[in-house]
Amino acid sequence: MSFDVCISAVPEVVEPGESGAAYTLRVAAEKAAAVAAKEPGALVLAADTEVVLGDRILGKPRDADDAAAMLRSLSGLTHEVISGVCLRGPGVDERFAVRTAVRFRALAEAEIRWYVGTGEPLDKAGAYAIQERGGAFVEAIFGSWSNVVGLPLAETLAALRRAGFPLPWEAA
Repeated sequence: MSFDVCISAVPEVVEPGESGAAYTLRVAAEKAAAVAAKEPGALVLAADTEVVLGDRILGKPRDADDAAAMLRSLSGLTHEVISGVCLRGPGVDERFAVRTAVRFRALAEAEIRWYVGTGEPLDKAGAYAIQERGGAFVEAIFGSWSNVVGLPLAETLAALRRAGFPLPWEAA
């Protein structure tokens, strides 16, 4: 089996009134369609993961000040991480969203400044990476850890299996 990583140029812009789940599902489907158009006949897996606080989709910070503001808004609260996943190929068009609740501990301003200064949050939805230094801010998670990282593995493997894709331990 061979795999290719293809970056799509799909704009990640929230439409007015769009929920976190609807947004991630739409973006994942648009990414899958863009790649499928370039790779006819291929099985394409695309995903988008966002941090949602209340009805606000945080996205990736524009700059260091925006990252700090996002972290302040998450401090001491529970937010949701939603991944939209799309699996598309011959005879396959499956879409699903996975939600994980994440509770941050209260953050001191010095911690926020330090973390933003590492540069780590600048390309991360919600301005943190649970699998990196940002994991120090997480007090609890309720749901899939891999979803918070960026791809819900158990659910994605189940979708691949339903699509007839042989998983490594099933391949002959």
